[in-house]
Amino acid sequence: MSDDADSTAPAPRDNAYLLGHDAAGQAFLSAWQTGRMAHAWLLSGPRGIGKATLAYRIARFVLAQGAAAAGPDLFGATPAPSLQMAESHPVFAKVKSQGHPDFRSAEREKMKTSERLSAVVTIEQIRKIIEFMYLTPAESAWRVVLIDDADAMNAAAANAVLKVLEEPPRQSMLILVAHNADRLLPTIRSRCRRLELRPLVDSQVQALIGRYRPDLVPRDVQALTGLADGSVGRALELAEEGGVDLFAALVDLFGDLPTLKAGKLHALADVTLRGDNYRTVTALLTWWLARVATLAAQGRLTDAQELLPGERAAAAKLAAAPARLAEIWQGVSHLAERTLALNIDKKRSFIAAALQVAKAAA
Repeated sequence: MSDDADSTAPAPRDNAYLLGHDAAGQAFLSAWQTGRMAHAWLLSGPRGIGKATLAYRIARFVLAQGAAAAGPDLFGATPAPSLQMAESHPVFAKVKSQGHPDFRSAEREKMKTSERLSAVVTIEQIRKIIEFMYLTPAESAWRVVLIDDADAMNAAAANAVLKVLEEPPRQSMLILVAHNADRLLPTIRSRCRRLELRPLVDSQVQALIGRYRPDLVPRDVQALTGLADGSVGRALELAEEGGVDLFAALVDLFGDLPTLKAGKLHALADVTLRGDNYRTVTALLTWWLARVATLAAQGRLTDAQELLPGERAAAAKLAAAPARLAEIWQGVSHLAERTLALNIDKKRSFIAAALQVAKAAA
């Protein structure tokens, strides 16, 4: 998660708070209570909605079953199981510090040459956790392994996971978290109990932005909620990257369509040269083009919430031909990917992308 100098959204491993996804959590607890536990669970859904946070909740719950179980209350009734766990609980503390003897995780790691994450989860990472799954539990009744970004496993890693799923070790549980489950092998998907998580609703996104970024003004919170598409992770990343101001600059630029004013175009193109702004600006642009094309094709453009003043008017200038706009979206997306992959001149690339958008409005 993104953070700033004053507030930080905890990593899923450290986060005791989850908003939304009650149905998915209850589905797991129902399976637990009825004794119909799967040895493998697949949590899938869009990026940044809380999948990994829920996965860690499930992992901690299972690991805690080896600890002292909750006894009857004052009236002799056994408390209903809950995935909620206090941060003071010893299992929570051990998982957070990566010191629980019955838990291991794998995820994309930071590259040695930069702060960016590697593109894949490797076979070396998977081999380590597979060996661990065959050991006898030390403190809990179960051994639990969590693979985040499971859809980023390379072919060798995916095949290794498949072999484990074909003959799962006793008292072991594998939890897979995937942003795009269709990228996983069909044979992996078919051997997992699947929990499909949906995007958060706007009120939930706003509540989480308020929790993690209380410094933001209402205008930015409202804009980030619209830009987030139900992903608080995306909202927080955009907040850190100045996404609202960058999107406002895009709206201002395309408010002049079908022409582009040279001064605005070159000023925004210069902004893309700073830090990681090119990636943020082009991601916002491609997202907006897809949004406009979808709303226009559905005839809902005039009913959709305006993200910033002037955004609806700019969108209307592009909405006459949704199919043509979809082609422009594809071209701009491809150009942005090539620019980042091949280190092409970012200013020229952004200007070319903007000119493609202008053609759609001509």
